[in-house]
Amino acid sequence: MRKLLIATAAITAIAAPAAAQSISNTYGTLGYSSVQGNDTDLGAVTGRIGARFTPYIGVEGEASFGISDDNIAGIPNSKAELKHDLAAYVTGTIPVSQNFELFGRVGYGTTKVKAEVGGVSASDSEESINWGVGGNYFFDGQNGVRADWTRRDFRDGAGDADVWSVNFVRKF
Repeated sequence: MRKLLIATAAITAIAAPAAAQSISNTYGTLGYSSVQGNDTDLGAVTGRIGARFTPYIGVEGEASFGISDDNIAGIPNSKAELKHDLAAYVTGTIPVSQNFELFGRVGYGTTKVKAEVGGVSASDSEESINWGVGGNYFFDGQNGVRADWTRRDFRDGAGDADVWSVNFVRKF
C-alpha cells in the first residue's frame, strides 16, 4: 500500500501544474486534534493543505504530530505517544450560506504510535481507511474556523480511533 501512496504522490506532482489552472480555491488549516483510541486519548497539532477542482470536489493532505501523551487504560506505569499521523483525502463540500459550508471526506492514512510499559518501549505504524465530516465558518471570506470528526479504521485488526479537530482555516 505504501507503494500506491508513493505512486499517487508522484502522479500528483507531475499533474499539479496542469491541475492548478482548474483549481477554484486552495486552503490551509492549523489546529488541535484529540485522537481517541481504544485505550488512550492523545493530543496532536494538525496541519492540512487542500484544493478544490470544482466548487464541490477537492483533495487535501493532512499531517499531525503528537503533543499530549496518555496512560494506557488498565496498565500501571504505562504511556502512549502519537509520533505522527499522515493522510490524504478526497473531499466533497456543500455550501450552506456565503460564510458556512459542510464537507465530507474519505481517504487513507498511516499512524505511528510509541508505547512504554515499565520502562520498555516499542513503536508501530498502522495504515487506516479514514472517513469523516465537518464544517467551515469564514469570518471574512478568507479566514475562519473548522471543526471536524474523522474515523480511522486501522487495517490488520488494530482497532479504530475517533479524531476530533478544531482549526484555524485560511483560503489562499
